[in-house]
Amino acid sequence: MNRLLTAILRLISFSYINIKKHYKIYRKLRNAFDLLFQPRYNTLDQKIMLEDREIPVRVFYPPNGESSKILIFFHGGGWVTGNIDSYTRVCANMAEQTKHIVISVDYRLAPEYPFPAGIEDCYYVTKEIFMNMDLLGCCQENITLIGDSAGGNLAAAVSLMARDRGQFIPCKQILIYPATYNDHSEKSPFPSVNESDADRILTSKRVQDYMDLYVQNEKDKSSPYVAPILAHDLSNQPQTLIITAEYDSLRDEGEAYGMKLKQFANDVRVYRMSKSYHGFFTLPKRSLAVIRCYEIINDFLRDNENSEG
Repeated sequence: MNRLLTAILRLISFSYINIKKHYKIYRKLRNAFDLLFQPRYNTLDQKIMLEDREIPVRVFYPPNGESSKILIFFHGGGWVTGNIDSYTRVCANMAEQTKHIVISVDYRLAPEYPFPAGIEDCYYVTKEIFMNMDLLGCCQENITLIGDSAGGNLAAAVSLMARDRGQFIPCKQILIYPATYNDHSEKSPFPSVNESDADRILTSKRVQDYMDLYVQNEKDKSSPYVAPILAHDLSNQPQTLIITAEYDSLRDEGEAYGMKLKQFANDVRVYRMSKSYHGFFTLPKRSLAVIRCYEIINDFLRDNENSEG
């Protein structure tokens, strides 16, 4: 990854901000930065009702405007930052590159709404989509869950929750540098957590701060819906694509999750993006890392389509 793109990632990480104390300031800075680069896009804002409140979603259509295939997207941001506005550029490019309809979920954020609020929002939206195929003109086999970082964690957790509750079963999931474990201190069993933070965009301390804001009941940190790799049973999970970044504290736990999924006879592919940093998925669409990432994603989607046909 070239120096300019690395500098951009460092800039938008605002690593000097103490997340625990100033998460609201961080949200405003990230949102202001992302709004500077909004593209033109063909989109539709909707709200999904859940009891007495609404969960906003934003639907992005590919350039041709027609598709019978859907990506349900959960954004990153450490469960604390990010929203459908800040990820508009990413999702518009996703729809363009994959030729899929992208449905971006604006789940509730911590610390105002700690675990399990966010994951329950993501699960409910996914369930509603799976239960209303006629409205979308789609079949369940053509729905893929996808998320980056904390969003990758949420996608994996939704898949586990779906199996456990028995209401629907996702067929495919794409996890981009996902968080899968609950400890990012020096006690972590994963070497990438304790490698030097000097070359990192996302430090291990920042990840742990996010986790502490998201999971406020210490007992919940052992839940597989917080740390999917802790699940005792990973059987009956979707066909899975995991993409990690070489210079990322989350690298090893993401790859280890892929290995554990394989141990339970799931179909899993794991790719490590060399010379890449956490957050590369949000870079401009012409960056080499983003181009390569979509080559991997589209190969995964096409191969699944071929195997289904």
